[in-house]
Amino acid sequence: MRAIILIFLFVTTISVAQDSMDPNHSIFENTESSENYKTLSAVMKASDLDVVLGQNGPFTVFAPSDVAFEKKITSSKMTELLKSENKKDLHDLMAYHIVAGNLTASKILQALCSGKGKASFTTVQGDEIMATMNGLDIVLTDGSGNTAKIISADANQSNGVIHEIDGVILPRKI
Repeated sequence: MRAIILIFLFVTTISVAQDSMDPNHSIFENTESSENYKTLSAVMKASDLDVVLGQNGPFTVFAPSDVAFEKKITSSKMTELLKSENKKDLHDLMAYHIVAGNLTASKILQALCSGKGKASFTTVQGDEIMATMNGLDIVLTDGSGNTAKIISADANQSNGVIHEIDGVILPRKI
């Protein structure tokens, strides 16, 4: 019963992600055409994950907006990361925001309820991210303690789902 109440509260208080996204298009196609994800799109292309996120799936992407990238990574650091010699670091950064499977907000909440308020998810990069609740917000925490809140959930794509987050979570290596 507690899980049902949490799911209801979460769904009624968080906005549904990116109404302009077409659920018939892939994660990459929708991020590439979005005005909110120019940096994310560039990171996908430079790390060669655009191919994977353009076709295969399902995937869950915790998608930092351009504003989230600007708050966490300086423009000089981003320019450095986008250089071809830093492709592995950029790939690790992007892959850390992706979980294999279609992880909807309700599935995250169910995992949180089963885990007594905590749930961990293994990213395609190989490290784990921790999810917890802060009031009605789902908060993701990386291995270094950086946090990002899901601010817009469940933008369904042809190959998965996008949840917009208000920060950038980082693998330990970056």
